[in-house]
Amino acid sequence: MTPSSPPSAPPAPLTKPQDIVEAAGFPEGSGNMKPHYDPRLANEDLAPLRKQKWSAYNIFAFWMSDVHSVGGYVTAGSLFALGIAAWQVLVALVVGIVIVQVFANLVAKPSQKTGVPYPVINRAIFGVKGANIPAIIRGVIAIAWYGVQTFLAAESLNIIFLKFIPGAAALVDVGFLGLSALGWISYAILWVAQVALFWNGMEVIRRFIDWAGPAVYVVMIVLAIYLVSQAGWENISFDLSDSSQPAVGFWGSVGLMFMAIGIVVSYFSGPMLNFGDFARYGKTFAAVKKGNLWGLPVNFLFFSLLTVITASATVPVFGELITDPIHTVERIDTPFAILLGGLTFVTATVGINIVANFIAPAFDFSNVAPHKISWRLGGMIAAVGSVFLLPWNWYSDATAIHYSLGVLAALIGPLFGLLIAGYYVAARQRIKTDDMFSMSESGAYWYRNGYNPNAVKALLIAGVPTIIIAIAPKMLADLGLFDISWIGNFTWFIGCGLGFLVFAMLERIDPKVPTFEGESEGISDGTVEAAAETA
Repeated sequence: MTPSSPPSAPPAPLTKPQDIVEAAGFPEGSGNMKPHYDPRLANEDLAPLRKQKWSAYNIFAFWMSDVHSVGGYVTAGSLFALGIAAWQVLVALVVGIVIVQVFANLVAKPSQKTGVPYPVINRAIFGVKGANIPAIIRGVIAIAWYGVQTFLAAESLNIIFLKFIPGAAALVDVGFLGLSALGWISYAILWVAQVALFWNGMEVIRRFIDWAGPAVYVVMIVLAIYLVSQAGWENISFDLSDSSQPAVGFWGSVGLMFMAIGIVVSYFSGPMLNFGDFARYGKTFAAVKKGNLWGLPVNFLFFSLLTVITASATVPVFGELITDPIHTVERIDTPFAILLGGLTFVTATVGINIVANFIAPAFDFSNVAPHKISWRLGGMIAAVGSVFLLPWNWYSDATAIHYSLGVLAALIGPLFGLLIAGYYVAARQRIKTDDMFSMSESGAYWYRNGYNPNAVKALLIAGVPTIIIAIAPKMLADLGLFDISWIGNFTWFIGCGLGFLVFAMLERIDPKVPTFEGESEGISDGTVEAAAETA
């Protein structure tokens, strides 16, 4: 229930029919827009939810959509090709994914307890204006990868067109702006499909990911059974490494295990940072943690085993190792298999694109100007921006990715570290929810002109070295000096650690983040289970 307003305050606006789609398509859990919330900081998409409905299965399905993708398949398969024993790879997988689970729980709690998305919870750390800094960084990264994932899904759709529409081959030879005519058609179809899904709101997206993750599992299991039956179980090996390569030795294998752990955590670094956008819908924090348990360690380990069995079977069946599931389906050369497999992996890519790269910038851009940019308009900005980036022109250029997106991606770790230090150490899990929507200079999160100087300093101090570590090793290797590019697998850990330590230290020296000791009204206290709803 909304507290009664002071006599001088205008009455709360009544919910209108059009509000149903405006509030992230989740009317019964739409934002509780209180009369005193500043419109420069609030709309129904960003305000604390009135009702949180997602169950543990919904969270489990979210992670299935993240894991069950072409990228997840290739990543898992590549770990088994590192040149270490299968059991070592499995240990690294389990350790890496448990780390992801722990950090996903950490980033979920503040959003679930307050019912607000990632950019809003950052107002308690960076200030009501300063929160736009991490929001814009995260939004730009997401736009770039949204375009890439849409392009990859379009490549899968191309295979279906070429197989079933003979005239489609003629469209491959013509094109503009670096993409064939067929590529443009496939890209446009998927672009419109994803926008339509997003436009219908978070509740429709929830239903989609509830269905998409299990659907991919069914096809993956069928594909694995078919290939194993063709290859024979005795020809299946969990070791996909090149036997012609020299043995790495004990310490070498230990180093590769740590590298595998770093790859797993880095692969999930984006969804981890974004997870608060989804955890806010969780019924309880316990439900979110249960969903994370099933969706990460259990789900990822089973998916990885399924991946390596399928990839291993391609060697005896096709005479070569194929780690891309789309190419595996294509090589089967059965119309039904190509249609089913192609559409399934298109669905998988759309699923991860929506949850990892569409929802985040929608909230981020809405956070910049809530009174002008709704959640849906923020998503459209991301969708249109992804086309203008022409991702197909630079995706194949590893150098371009490394030096452009690498700079921004290196900041994901520091942003994560700041959020964890800010919520758990500086704020002691106590957030005054209403003050995150106040531009009053006496508000708890106004700090200095709307910015927390400690957070800005910490981001710079932690971010600059992390960016250097992310870029300099490759630059040195390209110049032929020495190769320490392996350190790139650990930039997330380095950035997260630096961000956490620097911000915690600055807050200890000169505290800025309030803890509201002795107060209870309007306070979300993460240490109390009953404090899930403060709206």
